[in-house]
Amino acid sequence: MRALLKKLGPYGELCKVRIALFSAFSTATGFTVSSGQITPQMVVLVLGVFLLACGASVLNQHQEKDIDALMPRTKDRPIPSIRIRPLDALYFSFILICSGLFTLLLVSGPSAPLFGLFALGWYNGVYTFLKRKTSFAVIPGALLGAVPVAIGWTAGGGIMNDPKLWMICFFFFMWQIPHSWLFILNYGREYEMAGLPSLTAVFSKAQLVRLNFIWMSSVAVSCLLMTVSGAIRSPAVNVSLFILSAWLIGNGIRLFRASERGSAFSLAFSRINIYMFFVMSLLTADKLF
Repeated sequence: MRALLKKLGPYGELCKVRIALFSAFSTATGFTVSSGQITPQMVVLVLGVFLLACGASVLNQHQEKDIDALMPRTKDRPIPSIRIRPLDALYFSFILICSGLFTLLLVSGPSAPLFGLFALGWYNGVYTFLKRKTSFAVIPGALLGAVPVAIGWTAGGGIMNDPKLWMICFFFFMWQIPHSWLFILNYGREYEMAGLPSLTAVFSKAQLVRLNFIWMSSVAVSCLLMTVSGAIRSPAVNVSLFILSAWLIGNGIRLFRASERGSAFSLAFSRINIYMFFVMSLLTADKLF
């Protein structure tokens, strides 16, 4: 058993399971907000998104294997460390992507697989290409944050032109930008060493702190816009979202004060992820309870 786990372990690393789980949780949130319930259909839908997200991550690591080999953070990934052959990773990504698309087709008709194909093309095509060209690739790439929500929403019976969906998707889009930038800023110098565009080569540290404070505050405001759209029914949830958003802005202010410490961006990155987890939980609770 231990030998089997050792052999399968690198394949699990390729999947970037935590990122895939976030996509799955986003899908569940969209479905619940749309339908007001948790059903077996939702569980299968979430599984399909998880498999597709894993497949996209594996394909991305195949695409960026040469760059990964140049950065300390990524040089020990399965492909650059030669624990998995590039061709085997490509086969694995194909299996995961096909399994995910087929699972989505089973429970939602053509809409969810089409959304999935769009996300795949945007992530592994447009975004992966732009990362090599501009340090601002995250902005168009942030569109990917809204796709899982839209998949869940439409599968749950919601319509695409509903203003509530657009407000929720806008929030997920906005959140994706500081989330990605705070992560990149921790490793900006590595990106530069690998020959990739990086915000650390464009802005000073003080400018980057101000930029992320503005984006974190904008995320908080976009969250409150969901209450204006009527997406939230419960007064308690509305108040909780307001408190959470004030907390996020407070963390942006703390980023100013702690910006001289090397851990400042890492701490802000962790907190903006915690913020999103609680927002999704509140959105779900608003419909279920």
